[in-house]
Amino acid sequence: MTSAKTTRNRGAAVTGLGVIAPNGVGTDAFWKATREGMTSLDRISREGSEHFPVRIGGQVRGFDPGSMIEERFLVQTDRFTHFAMASADLALDDAKLPVDDMSPFAVGVVTAAGSGGGEFGQRELQQLYSKGPRYVGPYQSIAWFYAASTGQVSIRGGFKGPCGVVANDEAGGLDALAHARRSIRRGADAVVAGASEASLAPYSIVCMLGWDELSQARDAGRAYLPFTEDACGFAPGEGGAMLVVEEEGAARRRGVRIRGFIAGYGSTFTGPSRWERSREGLAQAIRVALEDAECAPEEIDVVFADALAVPEADRAEALAIADALGPHGTRVPVTAPKTGFGRVHCAAPTLDVAAALLAMEHRVVPPTPYVTDVCHDLDLVTRSSRPAEPRTALVLSRGLMGCNAALVLRGPEGDY
Repeated sequence: MTSAKTTRNRGAAVTGLGVIAPNGVGTDAFWKATREGMTSLDRISREGSEHFPVRIGGQVRGFDPGSMIEERFLVQTDRFTHFAMASADLALDDAKLPVDDMSPFAVGVVTAAGSGGGEFGQRELQQLYSKGPRYVGPYQSIAWFYAASTGQVSIRGGFKGPCGVVANDEAGGLDALAHARRSIRRGADAVVAGASEASLAPYSIVCMLGWDELSQARDAGRAYLPFTEDACGFAPGEGGAMLVVEEEGAARRRGVRIRGFIAGYGSTFTGPSRWERSREGLAQAIRVALEDAECAPEEIDVVFADALAVPEADRAEALAIADALGPHGTRVPVTAPKTGFGRVHCAAPTLDVAAALLAMEHRVVPPTPYVTDVCHDLDLVTRSSRPAEPRTALVLSRGLMGCNAALVLRGPEGDY
């Protein structure tokens, strides 16, 4: 049996990144847009979605799933799984993982999803009610399901190691990465992990309309303004990010570039939309993550905020950062790049993780688009990127159903 000490010494290195986002398809395009504060919020133009109260969102444009995914997989799957498969391919290419030389049982897959395959499900239900059950395809039973992305990525890649799915609110994206780290510690050589969402189809939007936290602003420049007096909720988005998380020793032996390390994780639950309570819950998640990472509060060089853009929630997050990090909490740079492309539900924190790893690599903190005047005691990076030397990043996420999560990342030069 593996000892606790040996298990803990199995570091979780990130060796591959793959991103499909509203502000860029591919890691390079995503990072360029994020670093420069480029915005991609616009009117939601998906067919059937034009007349809902929610008008502004972050759509993925310029993504042709047929150019990256075989037809036989495309017809079985929803758009959210297309994002997952495509970004997994990009991550595996980035990691140069020698899968042909590895045991299939040594590589796992874990994804998170909050909305599932709503577009696929809607289409099949329309067929059912307009034409009858004989017109409903055989894949309706699986394409909508939250686990579809994990299943299809593992089947397509031939990965038979520890697999799982996190069906959760927004914080599920960080939970999936923590799950990957746990699998590495328990003996897996590599895990393909992340989250993807495609919730801008009509059925999915209707499911969101009951959320008071959803912005109904009609101007993209006013739709998503966290930590300001004008905060009026968040703009939704779609897309995803997948990572290859690899056992550190194996990554070093094969000489691959290590983008960073998943060093610590913490989570709590404080109940649906109870934003004042989320102060205590988020602060506790941060403390647990710091302890897990053996990281002092003053070692945190940048915080990627949850940034819900609801006044009570923003206040709770600002206070939670101060509660957990002490005086350092009001001085550490804080950013929320997602204001430029939308809050992509479970994929929002995985896109933040990708941005945090790239920020440490390129020695810069990206800005928070659209935001200028901050009304909380935070050093929020606005207007343009800030040169920095971040070696340790803290990524935060809260879900509308009450989950809070914090993830500590170390850069490749940091001590794990």
